[in-house]
Formats: sequence, C-alpha cells, structure tokens
Amino acid sequence: MKRFLIVVVGFISCIALSQPVKAAAYSQRSSALIYHPSSMRTVNDADVHFVRSSRSYTHMKPSSKTNWVRSVAGRKVAFKTRLLLPYPGKPNESWGNPQSIAIAKNQMMYIVYCPTMLRNRGRIVRYDLKRLEQLGAYKNPQSLRTVYWKHHGKYSRRQKNMQKAIKVGPLFDTGHGQTLAINPKDNHMYMWRDNRNSRGKQYSLRAYMRRINSQSLKPDRTISFYLRAHGQAVYGGGTQAFDRFGNSYFWCKSGLEADIYKGRIASHTVKFRKTDQVIKRAPGTYVQSMGYNPKRGRLYLIADDSIVSFPAKQLNGHGSLNKRSFEWSKLKPKRELEGLTFDEGGHAYLLTNHNPEVLRSTSIY
Repeated sequence: MKRFLIVVVGFISCIALSQPVKAAAYSQRSSALIYHPSSMRTVNDADVHFVRSSRSYTHMKPSSKTNWVRSVAGRKVAFKTRLLLPYPGKPNESWGNPQSIAIAKNQMMYIVYCPTMLRNRGRIVRYDLKRLEQLGAYKNPQSLRTVYWKHHGKYSRRQKNMQKAIKVGPLFDTGHGQTLAINPKDNHMYMWRDNRNSRGKQYSLRAYMRRINSQSLKPDRTISFYLRAHGQAVYGGGTQAFDRFGNSYFWCKSGLEADIYKGRIASHTVKFRKTDQVIKRAPGTYVQSMGYNPKRGRLYLIADDSIVSFPAKQLNGHGSLNKRSFEWSKLKPKRELEGLTFDEGGHAYLLTNHNPEVLRSTSIY
C-alpha cells in the first residue's frame, strides 16, 4: 500500500509518493506570472516574414541516406542529416511523432515521442551519440533507422550493439511534448505537461513543470501552477529553452505577433514574467519550438519553414530589441520542424518529422 506524505511549507504543499524513483509533487498557490501591461511596447521586426504552414509536408524517402534543409531567404543556413531515427521503433512499443530534442554535455541525446493515438502520453528515448558515432551511425544514417528491423527473424551483431546505445523510457503523461530542455545551471532536464484535446488545443489553464530523471527517463518532481495576472491567464507549455544562466523561456502567438516569457524554476516554485516587448511578426503559423545558442547568446523561435532569432540579453529589464536585433531564415523543403537545440560550439541540431531525423547545421547558426 502506497504511503502519502504531505508537507506544507509556506504557500507550497508537497505530496511525495513511494516509488522506485520518488516523484514529488508541489502545488504553487500564488500566481507564477508577472505582467505589467503599461510597460508593453511592440518591436517592428521588419526583416521577419510570417510563413504560413503548408497543407502538406515533404516526406523523407525511405531509401535516403542524406537529406538537406536549406534557407531560401534571409540568413543563410544549411542542415544536413546527422541521424535517421529508428522508424518504426522498438517492437511492441509506441514510437512516433517526435516532439522535442535535448542534447547533454556528455553527448546523450533525448527525444520525446508522443504518438498521436495516445493523446497526451508519450515516452523519452535516450541515444548515446558517442557510441552511435563509433558504430558508424553518422556515416551510415540508415543503420540507425533500421536498427529494429529483423533480417530472417534475427538482429545482426551491429544492430544489437546499436540497440545497447539506446535507452527507452516508460510511458507517462507528457502533454504535447514540445518542451524538453536542459538547464545548464543545475544539469537537470525539465518539460511542461500541458493538457490538449484531440484537435491539439489546450483546455486547462493549470500548468505542470516536470523535472525529468536522466536515468529513469520519467518525472521525479512536478510543480503545478497558474499563469495569471491583471485579469489575464496564459497557457504555458508550448515551448521551452534555457540560457547559460539558468533562465527559462517560452513563447506564444497572439494573432500574428509573438509574446516572450522569461522565468526561473526553483525546487518548489516557478516564476515567469511577460517580457515588455511584443514582436510584431511571429515566424509562422504553428508554434513548434524554441532554442538557445550558447555560442552566440541568441534565442530562436521556430515555426514550420521559418526561424527567427535575437539576442537573449535584449530582453533584460524593459528590453532593448530593435529592427537590427533580428535574424530570420525561410527554409525548404517543407518539413515539420519539431525541435531545435545547440551544442557548445554553436552548431544547431534540427529535429524533423516525416520521417523522424536529426539534421545538423553545417556552420555556426
């Protein structure tokens, strides 16, 4: 029989459950949002173009070994296939519909899979990039894609070795799953759990910030909270990125504009403020991801076929963004861009769907 331990500390109530990996749950009573309507101003990012999502996406051909995603307008960038992710995944497990990517300093890559039919449930799969590179997955991306394809009813020795470089986490309530990110200040992974209906729309204003255990690949701590201020409520959980100082960011669309939120995640509490600048042109139709490049100190807002970036430090205080702050790239072919993360050298890793793969920028982006 599970024992429930209830601890009340100030305004925070905690429920810890006895589990193999103890998962602590905290309910934040005070609002997690700071918002000053009188301080808001709109920044005219004139060089950014709103890209409407395509009615259909380009699908990777199963026989492809290398794919490219290139810019066709704005800042030049080219992404080349790094890994073709297993498709389908491990037999008898629900893999598919990758939603976010995170890469740790020890070269462990984490992908959140949220199969559509499971609705708000998914799993995290960890890939040992060093081991996969040693096994030739970079030179022959198809070897990873087909790692769970049996030949004459058996796996080859190479497949078995590659499978050992992959750790599959259990199913849990992920929500949409677009927010997995690593905080470099405490080296923990965090992701929001939002609540979405069958049409992908959020239906609950209660937000959940979850800390993910890198070994069990499931949450070991959850903070529930609301984002409310001055009579307004905000849905969180669509995107997330951390800068080198441990600040967490997410962005939302308001019509054709983009709102940026900046905050901190503590052990028991969460606090975000709506930054004082509204970006006049969001990059595109669907809010897909957010990234931070530690080499250049820039934040990236990702929509399908469109990425815009600006210096994170220009959100400080009342903000100092201007027209010259922004860099924008329009991309081809039309892929569903699910996630963007960066290594310490400034190279970008782009997670795409149809079929799932990770592409790496050929230069610092």
